[in-house]
Amino acid sequence: MAFRHPDGEYTITAMYSVPDDAWYLELDLSAGQRILVTAIVPDEDPSREPTVCFNPRGGHVDVPYEVMRWFMHQVDEEIRTSRAWMRLRPDLVEIVYRLRQEHMGAIDDDAFPHVLAEVRATVPEADLRAVLEAAFGRRPDGATMDHSRAPDSAAGRGGTA
Repeated sequence: MAFRHPDGEYTITAMYSVPDDAWYLELDLSAGQRILVTAIVPDEDPSREPTVCFNPRGGHVDVPYEVMRWFMHQVDEEIRTSRAWMRLRPDLVEIVYRLRQEHMGAIDDDAFPHVLAEVRATVPEADLRAVLEAAFGRRPDGATMDHSRAPDSAAGRGGTA
């Protein structure tokens, strides 16, 4: 998904890399479709930090301060939404990470009650909702969470891949 800066000269392209388990946000100069900056936001492994990379072969390009602020705001939103679960207490992060790895981030309706019972045995009731939402996008009653995002948040995408 791509969207333009209000001045029309710059674009952010957002895409998910399955092999990297990460969101890529690229700041492009629209004229010539030239990638200027790439932000990489891992969303599966808490030990991997987000990074920003500049094209070393791209040569010098003056990027207005407001454009960089716009880009970094979008990167910040992606970090906030993709990695929010990583800000839970360390013991909960470990549980969420294990559940996401074990169940690949999704669980069908038939398996949910069994997994819910296992999670309830290890997670305090007060933390149950946060763990289930982070691991499976579900509430304790089994209903799925609405993860759609407004176009101006999370790099202008609706939902996750």
